[in-house]
Amino acid sequence: MEHKHEHHEHRQEPQHNAPAHQHDHSNEHTSMSAEGHEHHKEHDSRGGHDEHAGHHTMDFLKRFWLCIILTVPVLLLSHMVQMWLGIEMSFPGDKYLLLALSTFIYFYGGWPFLVGMIRELKWKNPGMMTLVAVAISTAYIYSVAVVFGLRGMDFFWELATLIDIMLLGHWLEMKSQMAASRALESLVELLPAIVHVERDGQVSDIPLKDLQPHDIILIKPGEKIPADGLILDGTSNVNESMLTGESVPVRKSKDAKVIGGAVNGDGALKVQVTGTGGDSYLNKVINLVQSAQGAKSNTQNLANKVAKWLTIISISVGIITFIVWLAKGNELSFALERMVTVMVTSCPHALGVAIPLVVAISTSLSAMHGLLIRNRTAFENARKLTTIIFDKTGTLTKGAHEVQQIIPLNNQFSADDILRYAAAVQQNSEHHIAHGVMKALKARKLELWSSTDFRYMQGIGVNGSVNGKKVIAAGPNYFRQENRQMPAIPAEIDQSTDTVNFILIDDAPAGIITLADSIRETAAEAITDLKAMNIRSFLLTGDNEQVAAAVAGKLKMDGYLANVLPHEKQSKVKEFQDKGEIVAMTGDGVNDAPALAQADVGIAIGSGTDVAAETADIILVNSDPKDVVQMIAFGRATYRKMVQNLVWAVGYNVVAIPLAAGILYPAFMLSPAMGAVLMSLSTIVVAINAKLLRVK
Repeated sequence: MEHKHEHHEHRQEPQHNAPAHQHDHSNEHTSMSAEGHEHHKEHDSRGGHDEHAGHHTMDFLKRFWLCIILTVPVLLLSHMVQMWLGIEMSFPGDKYLLLALSTFIYFYGGWPFLVGMIRELKWKNPGMMTLVAVAISTAYIYSVAVVFGLRGMDFFWELATLIDIMLLGHWLEMKSQMAASRALESLVELLPAIVHVERDGQVSDIPLKDLQPHDIILIKPGEKIPADGLILDGTSNVNESMLTGESVPVRKSKDAKVIGGAVNGDGALKVQVTGTGGDSYLNKVINLVQSAQGAKSNTQNLANKVAKWLTIISISVGIITFIVWLAKGNELSFALERMVTVMVTSCPHALGVAIPLVVAISTSLSAMHGLLIRNRTAFENARKLTTIIFDKTGTLTKGAHEVQQIIPLNNQFSADDILRYAAAVQQNSEHHIAHGVMKALKARKLELWSSTDFRYMQGIGVNGSVNGKKVIAAGPNYFRQENRQMPAIPAEIDQSTDTVNFILIDDAPAGIITLADSIRETAAEAITDLKAMNIRSFLLTGDNEQVAAAVAGKLKMDGYLANVLPHEKQSKVKEFQDKGEIVAMTGDGVNDAPALAQADVGIAIGSGTDVAAETADIILVNSDPKDVVQMIAFGRATYRKMVQNLVWAVGYNVVAIPLAAGILYPAFMLSPAMGAVLMSLSTIVVAINAKLLRVK
């Protein structure tokens, strides 16, 4: 399965390769002043990158406004414009004033394009900057020659309007790109500036940057959580929607993990810090999203190739147009104007934006919906999936035992009584059965009784005294050890999936509590949705045949693989691939690492705060199987947007280039300025289309 390893290597691609693909606009635009590229590399950190891009956006705007002001006298001094307006303005040296103003506009307004051209040629990768620079330089040099005696008409007004439109187009495009990355930057603003820290029994306020791991912090109701940590004291509903996409606030109490950037609800919390700065979940998400926005997928590389070819075609068609019109006996100025129009109109600007913008928007949107993309090619390949293999525990099931049934064995105690007695003795235990019983008590809003003389019986259960009665909560092993007759287990209990726990009160069996690792509420819906997408689903588990068959049957999956040891998971994935299937593996990323790496698309589920699921291509922050469906649907939508943008950007040129060359002359003539407007419009259409991308 070479293609898999290929896209995993692709992920480690060093950033300095960026120049090879000029049309990743994140690079191109952030390198538009003379200090350009090197400066960009130094600014790879989050804040620097954004300030740098922001600086360039403002730079374009400043150049645009100054050039617009100077364009007014240039227009008024141009003979062609005077003829149109029916006015006459001439005075000694007017053409030299026109030359001076136009020279300023050419060098000041055109500077980003001229510098861009030098850089592109240095990288042997002529692109958009080269085209614009060649067009404006041709117009400028010819016009200067006219001022100093060459027969013909100058191009100064066209040059000025052309540069104005180009600067405006660039500014609009950079603004939309900035907005895409700003969605990500808004994540940074989730952290508070000041933190309440408890040191040596004293609470003081310190700046966030001075926070250390293991510090004890206090978070008041309604405040933002400043860092990842563990709750030492307090209970609250925590809103993590901006980080995980989980819309409902999560109830958190002692020993629960909290994520920096989440918003505390109604309770006060005392938290021990586990991760600050670069170690925090938020920071890992931001870095991950940034590297994914910078990484190139196959579709993007295709767009870069097309843009490069379009540049070569534009220059060639421009030169051919010039030669053809001259050969036909037209004036030099007319032939030059056609050449300039071709180059400006056919600028692969829209193509340059087509993919990077969709990438930036889709990656930010994904992160806000708890979908973290580490490998863009894998994400785009999600649309081709034919089979998904789900690891059972923690993915399709909750990985936590929940009470299924409470069955009284005599008329002395009700189901609620049995649960109260069980919870009273279990409250001091850390066993998953104890957690399940306590959860059931809370769900039924029953009072927790106190117990004394608690004792844990290894591998058997627990006992203690509750309300003066001796209570035992134990599994079938208890009766074997005590050589006692075990009560008959009722037929309605499915022993293939349920754990049975007996409750004895004063040595008499009083009831049975059954627990099971319950299937997630959304699992069945997810499997149904996958079927609708023509994707088959299989269950992979280390559990026995009975459990695997029960879960797969309940969810109506296409099959199951039972008794699979962790090290065998990879070969199971490979077996599917060898049959020509395109496989996604969904697991929790710990013992599933080799299988996740083997799969065409490795999806780590419910890594929660552990973003560094190293081998996964895509990380789903919430342990919700529906997110797998959402991820595939979003992958398909993203790819559709990319294709739409590519088709538009290429199709526009197929129509625009012949018009610019003058194919309909004399019936229709496209002026250089009009060509520039069309080119900018096509870029804006592509940008708007990218913006319409939504996570369903």
